Amino acid sequence: MKTDAEDPTLTIDELAARAGVTVRTVRFYGTKGLLPPPVIGPRRVGHYGRDHLARLALIEELQQQGMTLAAIERYMQRLPPGLSPDDLAIHRAVVASWAPDAVETVPRAELERRAGRELADEDVERLAAMGVIGADGEEFRVDIGLLRLGVRLLDMPLSQEAILAARKVLIEHSRAAAHELAQLFRGEVSERAAPDVKSLSSDMQPLVVQALLTSFQRSLKEELREWAQSDVGGSDVGGSA
Repeated sequence: MKTDAEDPTLTIDELAARAGVTVRTVRFYGTKGLLPPPVIGPRRVGHYGRDHLARLALIEELQQQGMTLAAIERYMQRLPPGLSPDDLAIHRAVVASWAPDAVETVPRAELERRAGRELADEDVERLAAMGVIGADGEEFRVDIGLLRLGVRLLDMPLSQEAILAARKVLIEHSRAAAHELAQLFRGEVSERAAPDVKSLSSDMQPLVVQALLTSFQRSLKEELREWAQSDVGGSDVGGSA
């Protein structure tokens, strides 16, 4: 039998246990359209997989940010179709970034527990270079919002120099985009009543972040597609010479 990394193999009880919710919650989210229906297997048993786990994790993060069920439904409905579990994990990481900066000081064992894996000294050095952790005597200051992303980057086939350069590019462009959007919206809210301004501000961040993330994902896919096509074209030219 294939693992749930390939085909859904989790029963609803197993899915609920993995996600830390009740079976009743899973069924409720299904009726609300927040989860895709399970794959029906032999004996009419529904099976779930990584996509369901990723969506449950995203819903949990949205709840922790204080979003109502209606707001979560709207957020999930706006997600582009066909997102992979990894795409959903990225959305969850972005949602987690809405929270105030959460830096904690923890011992090495707790750092590894939160990372979900053992960390070699080289891994710790790379996380420190990315600004995810910092040494504090025998313990580590950890940016909780960045830890999951940093751990994922440890397994990427990229040099530390490339990761740091990419981080610099993203920070510079995101700050520029945030400044221009703030200027754009400032005129819209300046003459509104205080309650309207507060409501607009609370709704604006998730909508803008989602729009930026979606447009970035599409642009990046287009760039990678063009890159792959140019490589194929170059190989064909070289092969025919």
